[in-house]
Amino acid sequence: MRKTVYEEYKYSMQDTSFLYIGTKYTMEELINEDEIPFKFRLIVERYILPEADAQDTLESHLYYLDPKSFLVKIYKQVKTKVKINIIEEKRMFTGGKKKQYVTKLLTVEELAAMPVAEKEAKGVVVQELRMSKLALMAF
Repeated sequence: MRKTVYEEYKYSMQDTSFLYIGTKYTMEELINEDEIPFKFRLIVERYILPEADAQDTLESHLYYLDPKSFLVKIYKQVKTKVKINIIEEKRMFTGGKKKQYVTKLLTVEELAAMPVAEKEAKGVVVQELRMSKLALMAF
């Protein structure tokens, strides 16, 4: 029996409109992975890798991305969104409150604008990078 663990979020999927990439890939793995479209590998090699280490994961890169960085503009150009898990308080029918993880889809600008201390307090986990295939082709 094989145990599936969160660290195995290394995948690349496509549909007619979007490209989805799991954030557990390191930058080096992104460049060498044949399943990932060439245009995105080119963006990683030319723009992201000079500002990051080859052993950094896409998750940590997005988590600590500076809102003033040029990379935020590149992600905006490619219409990138990030799927995250975040802890939120939900109201119960009984009137009480319960904390639970909620999945949200944010733009990279919204994620980068959130301070790291707030991300840590809310338990943010970056799961997936989603980008428009049409915008990626036009890049």
